[in-house]
Amino acid sequence: MSDTVIRVENLSKSYLIGHQGPQERYHSLRDTVVRHSKNYARKAADMARGRQIVQGDSVEEFWALKDVSFEVKRGEVLGIIGRNGAGKSTLLKILSRITEPTSGRVVLDGRVASLLEVGTGFHPELTGRENIFLNGAILGMSRAEVRKKFDEIVAFAEVESFLDTPVKRYSSGMYVRLAFAVAAHLEPEILIVDEVLAVGDAQFQKKCLGKMGDVARSGRTILFVSHQMAAVQKLCRSGIVLESGRLAFCGSARDAITRYLCNSDGSSGFELEDMANRKGSGTVRFTKVAFRDATKAPLGSIACGEDVFINLEMLNATSNPLRQLHVALGIDDHLGQRVTVLASNYTGSDFDTDATTFVVSVRIHRLNLMPGRYTVTLFASISGEVADWVRHAGSFDVEAADYYGSGRMPAAGEGLFLMDHSFELVPPNPPKRGPVTCSP
Repeated sequence: MSDTVIRVENLSKSYLIGHQGPQERYHSLRDTVVRHSKNYARKAADMARGRQIVQGDSVEEFWALKDVSFEVKRGEVLGIIGRNGAGKSTLLKILSRITEPTSGRVVLDGRVASLLEVGTGFHPELTGRENIFLNGAILGMSRAEVRKKFDEIVAFAEVESFLDTPVKRYSSGMYVRLAFAVAAHLEPEILIVDEVLAVGDAQFQKKCLGKMGDVARSGRTILFVSHQMAAVQKLCRSGIVLESGRLAFCGSARDAITRYLCNSDGSSGFELEDMANRKGSGTVRFTKVAFRDATKAPLGSIACGEDVFINLEMLNATSNPLRQLHVALGIDDHLGQRVTVLASNYTGSDFDTDATTFVVSVRIHRLNLMPGRYTVTLFASISGEVADWVRHAGSFDVEAADYYGSGRMPAAGEGLFLMDHSFELVPPNPPKRGPVTCSP
């Protein structure tokens, strides 16, 4: 038996996109009748030929995927990475047999369970209990097989109280919990999971990642799509990167993440050489900001609680050595309010250097910012003179993670920081004892 369970060969998918023609302020009835007649004639011809019917005056062919080829081995966990519109969802829909490819082919060896969007595979009028058995039947399982896994599914999804309620009345979180539990526990050979897990809370996401790890260790195959690079790196050993519908990279998950971050506008860094929004003498200039993890690999979304290195690449624009170089970094929240300032003089680490180009690395131990987007302002001075001051130099994202190791995170709006703390129950103060007297 071959170890290859998914083979994708020269896969392509095109869509027809309609565009409205230029709208004139005044137009005659004749022009309107002619334009609509042409549209109706084209739609009738498309319908007769079994083609896609497109609304609009003109039609453009758009290739969501183009000549994509790769293989996935049994028991492999493959991360599929790419920017919005890169073709990830289209690829998963073809692999899930929801959409037919325009050309190329896919060979699947085994049953496929997909979790592509909230409610995939569920009938809204049926109860949670009925949908569990329905999904099992779709996967080709008998009622006895589903009944064997039923208690595990319900316990994982935590929907016991709503099991006999139609799923149309479920919240999005309940929907996803039950859908994932069904997909993961009914033992498909291939499990496909899209970004839908982002709907759940931090505790649920941690639980799902643990379950997917168990599924992979049992020898089954997982395709995982996420914009959370920390989750991809933790779960996947291999990865592919899609760019504009084409396969840009196929290899290890770490190398795939590096390729993706180096070609994206995410938080892995930003260039500053051409930025005009700056003040100062210019004797020293910031040229680039790069975010790195503890292994010095590029970071996309930074997770709460992890060590972060912010590398500030700098240029000495003079031919003289630099003395008493002071560097500071201000962090603002999404409302523009200053959250904190990291400064070299606070830690007693102003610098002297003779180099023309150099890097000042700022290490943040156990990042304790709440999830959200933050903006960076940079400042440098030489012997008290402002050399470079770049307001709103760039931004970075902080994503939710299990900071406290409890599976829970504070809700949005509950402050800006996560503080290390603990609670304990202590006995009440003992009663005060009177003075001790000694008998003669």
